[in-house]
Amino acid sequence: MAGILAWFWNERFWLPHNVTWADLKNTDEATFPQAEDLYLACPLAFCIFMIRLVFERFIARPCAMGLKIQTNGPQKAQPNAILEKVFTAITKHPDEKRLEGLSKQLDWDVRTIQRWFRQRRNQEKPSTLARFCESMWRFTFYLYIFTYGVRFLKKTAWLWNTKECWYNYPYQPLTVDIHYYYILELSFYLSLFFSQFTDIRRKDFLIMFLHHVATISLITFSYVNNMARVGTLVMCLHDAADVLIEAAKMANYAKCQILCNLLFAMFAIVFISSRLAVYPVWILNTTLFESWEIVGPYPSWWVFNLLLILLQLLHSFWSYLIVKTACRAISKGKVGKWNPLHVSKDDCSDIESSSDEDEIPPANHKHHSSSSTANGTNKNHGTNGYLTGSTYPDEH
Repeated sequence: MAGILAWFWNERFWLPHNVTWADLKNTDEATFPQAEDLYLACPLAFCIFMIRLVFERFIARPCAMGLKIQTNGPQKAQPNAILEKVFTAITKHPDEKRLEGLSKQLDWDVRTIQRWFRQRRNQEKPSTLARFCESMWRFTFYLYIFTYGVRFLKKTAWLWNTKECWYNYPYQPLTVDIHYYYILELSFYLSLFFSQFTDIRRKDFLIMFLHHVATISLITFSYVNNMARVGTLVMCLHDAADVLIEAAKMANYAKCQILCNLLFAMFAIVFISSRLAVYPVWILNTTLFESWEIVGPYPSWWVFNLLLILLQLLHSFWSYLIVKTACRAISKGKVGKWNPLHVSKDDCSDIESSSDEDEIPPANHKHHSSSSTANGTNKNHGTNGYLTGSTYPDEH
């Protein structure tokens, strides 16, 4: 174990040339970031998660009730044993061939079966109330941490001149403000990393998983090798857009569509300008070029910049989704009715969209079908060979 630790904390990887860990030990004159400082983030992440539960129960929920947000979940699908068996055992997204087979077997039209599967998928998703509470928690934290970051950074020299991030590096003392900012951000993202397995499941789960891993790695890397100054700039820049998207989602759940559209437009402007313009010109420029000129590259420098570039690729992907959503709405002439949050950064934060016919119960079966068949209780029917026959991959 000692050999593994010695290999992992190799000074030639983490630190610039001619710098050792002994040079960065705390003294009476100066305090430097220490790796063991980050251990505090783990119990604090658990505390943040518990605070979130209390916040959602006693603050967010009463606010949602005051806004008359519905507590019940999506409309439930009509009970049907055969379709339920297909849904749970084979696929939640039947293809055209399977839909036609089920249509013949149940004597239902294909559109009714499609609606049943859509309602059944939505049935597993949480209510609008739960979504509002989650968004209000994230909005509150992002607003607090962004406000703190702006108030702290406006007093620093490196906000106005990014070269200050590298002068006298890595012998830059750790201030109380930087330590608090880092530990709180890391704790929050650790809580998000673990809670995403129990939170509302989204289509962009893997993308967000990769985002959380990259964010946690960046925070850890920049703290351990004392790139904390540029790290504070990265964190504050990212928190700006997150405040607006959570506010837009809350407005959407409260059915304030005009406010939702306005907030989403503000989010789109801030997100695209900050992450496709300010981030590469301001952040990547200083980490790639100014640091190369003043400090020079070393192994962990390459890893740090690789993670920053990975983050830029994620920014580009999400910006594409945002622009695509806006262009689609404008081209269809539905700017006043569209729901921008369906294809935004948080692509599936809302229930799957459905047609107007979803308001009608699935009772438009063919008139000659028997009641036992319509209710899926005909014991003589199997699943038309689709349950026991060749299996199809889930298309989701």
